[in-house]
Amino acid sequence: MNADFTLISEPFSNTINVGGTEYLYFGGTAYLGLSQNHEFINLYTEGIKKFGLNNGTSRTNNIQLAIYREAEQVAAKRFGAEDSLITSSGFLAAQLAVKALSPLGKVIYAPATHPALWLATQPQRLESFSRWKAEIVDEVNKSEEQNWILISNSMNNLFPEIYDFDFLKNVESQKKIILIVDDSHGTGVNNNGLGAFCKLPKAENIESIVVASMAKALGIDAGMILGSRKIIQQLKNTNVFAGASPPSAAGLFSFIHGEEIYSEALKKLQQNITQFRSGLNLTSKFEPEFPAFLFTHSDFAARLMTKNILISSFPYPTPDSEPINRIVLSSWHTEKNILNLLSAIG
Repeated sequence: MNADFTLISEPFSNTINVGGTEYLYFGGTAYLGLSQNHEFINLYTEGIKKFGLNNGTSRTNNIQLAIYREAEQVAAKRFGAEDSLITSSGFLAAQLAVKALSPLGKVIYAPATHPALWLATQPQRLESFSRWKAEIVDEVNKSEEQNWILISNSMNNLFPEIYDFDFLKNVESQKKIILIVDDSHGTGVNNNGLGAFCKLPKAENIESIVVASMAKALGIDAGMILGSRKIIQQLKNTNVFAGASPPSAAGLFSFIHGEEIYSEALKKLQQNITQFRSGLNLTSKFEPEFPAFLFTHSDFAARLMTKNILISSFPYPTPDSEPINRIVLSSWHTEKNILNLLSAIG
């Protein structure tokens, strides 16, 4: 009987037991492996003891926990922004930013933006990012419109490609740009863990904002917005921010006090990436900093499954498309795990 991989009843880790069979697991988005990091779990448990399981009080209530503002100050400093805002999820952070800022100019989406960034229906952008960035500079410079809202992912994590936004320096200086970038997959991993914000263009006519899920590399159920103090205050004055409950204070406690754990986990992830790349004899598409490797062989996942190895594999962009087969490394993988994977790939 075929195993059902949609009804797993144990935490994801470097191995998963399904129907009595143990599989090596190379998928998901827990890039730093923090959901299985005992030091991080101990911090989270300490946070629960200090603050309880959750806090359903609005951030605009007259009685508040100080840890929320503390976490925002830590996030801003850690990722190189002037200020930050923390919400209960990355989806809420993205929706808060795009809905509050989209009325301030003409909205243009980059290709393949994440659904969390959509205002309504899916933006119809089918070209590549490299083609889009060339076209958008020309479009902005030739238009009579002065104010623009550009919305994009920081990278394509499915067909690994990290985007460079320096092309916006070619926009005429009288044009005002608000750039909203979703860095959910890069924060904590790319740019030595700093993510995209530090690499976004700095110019008087460009206001750069990063939104991100903290539930991937950072390992806590929360969302984050990085930006200028002026923009963050503007977003905090919205009804969405006022009406939403915050994330668990315990998670933010582990985020604040886990900087050394994050650093060690990232170091281990980088070692795993180096080991895998150096031993790989099969062509794949990848970015040097990012732990996902795309393989174009249609039967790749099925062949590895016969050797009790599970990877990320699903049809895209439609249910009738060929599957995207990716190996995703995490800090929870051991040297032996990767050697076994390389042996199975052959």
